[in-house]
Amino acid sequence: MLVRVRIHEAGGPEVMRLEPLQPQEPGAGEVWLEHTAIGVNPLDLLQRGGQVRIPLPSGLGLEGAGRVLAVGEGVSNVAVGDSVGYATGPLGAYASGRLYPAERLVKLPAALAPEDAAAILFKGITAQYLIKTTYPVGPGTRALIYGAAGGVGQLMAAWARHLGAFVIGVVSRPQSVERARVAGCHEVLVFDADRLAAQVQEKTEGRKVDVVYDCIGRVSLQASLDSLRPRGLLVSFGASSGAPAPIEMATLNAKGSLFATRPSLAAHTATAEEYQQRARDVLEAVAAGILQPRVAQRYALDQVVQAHADMEQGRNQGAVVLLP
Repeated sequence: MLVRVRIHEAGGPEVMRLEPLQPQEPGAGEVWLEHTAIGVNPLDLLQRGGQVRIPLPSGLGLEGAGRVLAVGEGVSNVAVGDSVGYATGPLGAYASGRLYPAERLVKLPAALAPEDAAAILFKGITAQYLIKTTYPVGPGTRALIYGAAGGVGQLMAAWARHLGAFVIGVVSRPQSVERARVAGCHEVLVFDADRLAAQVQEKTEGRKVDVVYDCIGRVSLQASLDSLRPRGLLVSFGASSGAPAPIEMATLNAKGSLFATRPSLAAHTATAEEYQQRARDVLEAVAAGILQPRVAQRYALDQVVQAHADMEQGRNQGAVVLLP
C-alpha cells in the first residue's frame, strides 16, 4: 500500500501521521514517480516543529530518489523507467510516491545508488552554493565550518579542502572530532562559545579566517564574528540553537568592516537552469571522488517519528534516509 506523511499542526515528531495514497495521473510538465529512498534534512525538522512556517496541512520532505512511472504532456527531459532524484520543493518527499515537476528532476548516473542520491543531493547542492557562490573558496582560503561532522558539514569540508582551503571544523562533542578530520578538516575544535575565537586565532597564527559558515545560530553568533579577519564574511545558514540575534551595523564596522549574509537554497536554485547546473556539479564531484555519500542511518518510512526524534537528540551524525 502506498502511503504519505502529513502534518496538520506544528509540533514534535508525533504530529506526523501516515495516510493512504493513491497513484495520480501526472499533468502537463509533471511526472509520477515512486520513491526508492528519501532524504531527511534539518530543515524538515524546523518545518515540522513550526520554527520555519509552512501552510498546513502539509507533507514534508524536499529530497528523494526513485523511478519514473508515468509522464505528463510536454515532458521530454525524463522518460518512464528513468532513475531520478531531486532536492527542492514542492514539499512531499515523505511518501511512497508523488507527483513532481519534471524540470526539477535530475537523472541519476547508473553508478550512484538511490540511497546515496537521496543522502547527497540536497546537502550537496547546499554545500555547492555555499562554497562556490556565497563565498568562492580557493587556494589559501581560511574557512571555519560548523557542524563539520554532520551531513552538510562533511561535504563542505571535503569540497573546500579539494579547492585548496585551510579548513577548521567545529563539532559539538569530542566523539565527532575524528569524523570531521576524515571528512577533510585540517583542524577540528569542539565548540566552546567562550574559547572558540581564541582557538581559531591560534590555529591561524593570528590571521583568523576569511569566512565562517555558521549553521548553529544563536549561541555561536558572537564567536563567529570574533573569528573573522577584517572584511571577512559571516555566512549564517542554519539555526540549530535558535535564530541568531540581530547584528548592529556598528558592530560590523567595529570588528573590521565585516560582511554578513543569510543565504537560502531556494534563492540559489530559483530557476531550473541554475538548479540543474548545481546538481550536475554535485554529481560530477561524486563521480570524481571529491564527495562521498555517507548514509549514517536508515529508517523505514513508517519509522519517521523515530527518525526525527533521533535527529533532534543528536543520536545520529551524517545523512539520514527513509526507505518506503
